[in-house]
Amino acid sequence: MPSRQHAGEDDVVIIGAGIVGICAAAYLAEAGYRVTVIDRTGICEETSSGNASAFAFSDVLPLAHKGMMRNLPRWLADPLGPLAIPPAYLPRLAPWLWRFWRAGAPENYEAALSAQAGMMKLAEREWMGLLDRSGTRSMLREDGSLELYESADEFEASLGGWAARDRFGIPYRHLEGDELAELQPGLSRQFVKATLVPGWKTADDPKILGKAIWAYAEKLGAGFLPGEVGLVMKTKSGVTIQLRQGRTLTASRLVIAAGAWSHLLARQLGDRIPLETERGYNTTLPVDAFDVRRQLIFSGHGFVITPLSTGLRVGGAVELGGLNRPPNYARSKAMLEKAARFLPGLKTEGGREWMGYRPSLPDSLPVIGRSKAPDVFYAFGHGHLGKTQAAGTARLIRDLVSGEAPAIDLNPFSAQRF
Repeated sequence: MPSRQHAGEDDVVIIGAGIVGICAAAYLAEAGYRVTVIDRTGICEETSSGNASAFAFSDVLPLAHKGMMRNLPRWLADPLGPLAIPPAYLPRLAPWLWRFWRAGAPENYEAALSAQAGMMKLAEREWMGLLDRSGTRSMLREDGSLELYESADEFEASLGGWAARDRFGIPYRHLEGDELAELQPGLSRQFVKATLVPGWKTADDPKILGKAIWAYAEKLGAGFLPGEVGLVMKTKSGVTIQLRQGRTLTASRLVIAAGAWSHLLARQLGDRIPLETERGYNTTLPVDAFDVRRQLIFSGHGFVITPLSTGLRVGGAVELGGLNRPPNYARSKAMLEKAARFLPGLKTEGGREWMGYRPSLPDSLPVIGRSKAPDVFYAFGHGHLGKTQAAGTARLIRDLVSGEAPAIDLNPFSAQRF
């Protein structure tokens, strides 16, 4: 850990040691910068530790266009369903919901789709390179995913989204009957059709992968400073970062990658960003709970089942409830009960429950770019796609910090778009 209080020209401080901040540290350290990462809990200890572990490079449809508005009334009627909003939180959430509804308007579709597809293409290329450079490629599982449908109507409703993927060359294959049973033995017969996405990837375990990427960054000279940031401000001598523990640092450049807390820091710099927190739940069962061959996606129920080297993870769903409400683990239990119906014979004992905060913006695109304050850069708001887009985001942050032309057009990801 660097001991200096004042940084030189090549120093960068990153707030946030989730997967986005870790990847940014690796890219900047590779480029020769002296990097310090600050986090209150440690390396990859929060949302990046308990996610569904997917590299969802084919997931190019913005959330507002994935049938959510069509399903909203039905889902909200079920307090333990795919989407929940605590009634007491609804007044505070209303402005964000309005923006989300507008993001789903037809006139916004093409721009959002193209921006997301371009980001995914970059993210996949950058992740494969980073895995190779860091010696972590063996942690990648390339088994594909299986999206499952309970009726012909549900399948038909999905076809528009698959047609959109056709435009970007994303391979997939629809199947049913014996082929479905062969790809996932033991699946309930209530699922009549499925879509196999062969290019879908997962990691053995997201927390283990994140810590391995950090070990690579640390080997290149990146340092970690435990602490909670209370204040950031631009000064004549650089960017000042004040920790609640009493220490003050000055950096030549600052990257804010603090996930669901990032907008609170951005507000101190004059950027008001409508970030909301999608609280996700899961239960990680023992490894032998069921022989799941690849990630299973139950889109009609808003959750997935992922085989990890450390267990079988059942989770997902969305609870728009902010940062301060206590967890409602009845939601993870409800998903586990459904999983037991969908996979008869699933052993549901011995699981470990978890809740994490997804930092989400109304148009499903992250904020990547410059703040209003010089020498401060944003890298947050990836929603369900933080792990998927982390390496692509890191490449873009390195481009910005180095003064190079970004690898893709950053206008759709600007903090000022709101």
